[in-house]
Amino acid sequence: MESCPPENSTSAWSWRGRARPGIGFVSIMLSLCPIAVPMISIMTIDLTEPEIHRYSRHILLPEMGATGQGRLKAARVLVVGAGGLGSPLLLYLAAAGVGTIGVIDDDRVELSNLQRQIAHSTDRIGMLKVDSARQAAEAINPEIRIETHVGRLDESNAASLISAYDLVCDGSDNFQTRFIVADAALHVRRTLVSAAVLRFEGQLSTFRPHLDPEGPCYRCLTPEIPPRGAVPSCAEAGILGAVTGVLGSLQATEVIKELCGMGESLSGRLLIWEALAGRFRTIRLPRDPHCPSCGGLHGRG
Repeated sequence: MESCPPENSTSAWSWRGRARPGIGFVSIMLSLCPIAVPMISIMTIDLTEPEIHRYSRHILLPEMGATGQGRLKAARVLVVGAGGLGSPLLLYLAAAGVGTIGVIDDDRVELSNLQRQIAHSTDRIGMLKVDSARQAAEAINPEIRIETHVGRLDESNAASLISAYDLVCDGSDNFQTRFIVADAALHVRRTLVSAAVLRFEGQLSTFRPHLDPEGPCYRCLTPEIPPRGAVPSCAEAGILGAVTGVLGSLQATEVIKELCGMGESLSGRLLIWEALAGRFRTIRLPRDPHCPSCGGLHGRG
């Protein structure tokens, strides 16, 4: 049972900033945190009274407060894939108040998706996934902006698209797209929060070598795309639907942490969830000083 203050209480946020009668918003001065995304610079963000009410449980958190919520409102996040991982990720980012969320996918909703892709519904079978996901996100939070990109992220558009956002989340289901996303994010110096799932397991990490001198890039973990057939897809090997929910939610958590500068980044660590064992494991991911992708990143400035 919640022990939070009543819904109409203003005591939770008044110490961070108080809305003046007749104005209807609280002005928050944001300052750049060392682990925040560089594009989110010093600015004044207005939270309206309905937004203060909507995000009151966030604002109660001393690690976040109104300043952190303002950072989320100012942020632009790209979600690659509107499927099993992208669905919970997108919905939680929307609920959290991330101001602008881009989503790219070229697929349409199918019946077999509905076992795990919770942004979609039976009555939207046949609809473009980006449109279905936009409807789901806007139903949760109509105050944010959803930018849809119909198509597949590839080498021709990845860098330009990712550079238009502060942070990119990879929820794709194939290694080719993962490597394209990772290489482009490294090239344009954007933080990447990447997750993958298969059967009863999932893994998650954050890659931001442009901010963390000791942090690896994706190719430090997996230097090359595995040979075709070496790793089965979910369509071939199966996936427990709830596993995508766990990993997508964890992905959203890491995105929020990065945007707000809260807690410890997953940069340099790989989080593994084993559902059948009911166990989380974390392993260290050292940076490869000889990595052809990021080895000379800081030397290049």
